[in-house]
Amino acid sequence: MNKIFLSAIIVLTTLIFVQAAETQKQPAAGTPAPDFSLTTSDGSQISLKDYRGKWVVLYFYPKDFTSGCTLEARNFQRDLAKYEQAGAVVLGVSVDTAQSHKDFCAKEGLNFKLLADADAKVSIDYGSVMDYKGEKLAARNTFIINPQGEIAKVYTGVKPADHSEQVLKDLAELKKS
Repeated sequence: MNKIFLSAIIVLTTLIFVQAAETQKQPAAGTPAPDFSLTTSDGSQISLKDYRGKWVVLYFYPKDFTSGCTLEARNFQRDLAKYEQAGAVVLGVSVDTAQSHKDFCAKEGLNFKLLADADAKVSIDYGSVMDYKGEKLAARNTFIINPQGEIAKVYTGVKPADHSEQVLKDLAELKKS
């Protein structure tokens, strides 16, 4: 019985360390943001370098049409004019297809770009991938990227309800410095 208990403790501890190690793979503030080229909800291709000279809010989310992801997207949409006034662009990334993003944008009235990371390569580059029931999904993390293409702020384990407001506050502070 003690061996089973001890084995369970070891397995749980290992899982905690593996999960913690995965959360530390995000690019750090002050480092260059990994470049990418992805398909948008309208079928066009964009790259991060297309936004050089602008502030970019790059947010990763698990899945279109789910409750938390819908709430987060609606809040970014609600605050979109404030982001535009701040000279920032909002880009959402998940492993969903461009068609799924197109349908999600149409249903929710989203006017910012959602990017299809079908092979999860960009999610991996940003340390924002998780395994859910054997399927790779984007983890809910956000990065503010400055006009020089560097990571300015990293958010992990984001709570969708008040995230957009926090990003706006932090963006205002970052622009001051």
